[in-house]
Amino acid sequence: MKNSPEIKAFIREHSSLFWYTPEDKKEEISEDLLVEMVLNYGDMKTIKRLISLLGIRKMSEIFFHSINLSPRRKGNYFDTTCNFFTLYFQRYAS
Repeated sequence: MKNSPEIKAFIREHSSLFWYTPEDKKEEISEDLLVEMVLNYGDMKTIKRLISLLGIRKMSEIFFHSINLSPRRKGNYFDTTCNFFTLYFQRYAS
């Protein structure tokens, strides 16, 4: 799935969050990686902006799919991030 122009603009605006992704590949990152990096390293303003672009339910689905896929994938999230957003999405996206 290709990212929308709005998501591509968001990625360009927050390019530093994806420091290890080659510049020419950043706009095509997966939604899983996008959500993971923003939740782990973004500030609340950035997180709220991504929620407004993706929608809270879609972002919640991406988050829960990722952490339930395997213990290794869950380990990609900081413990505090995982705990906070598990509670947050259970409350506001259900």
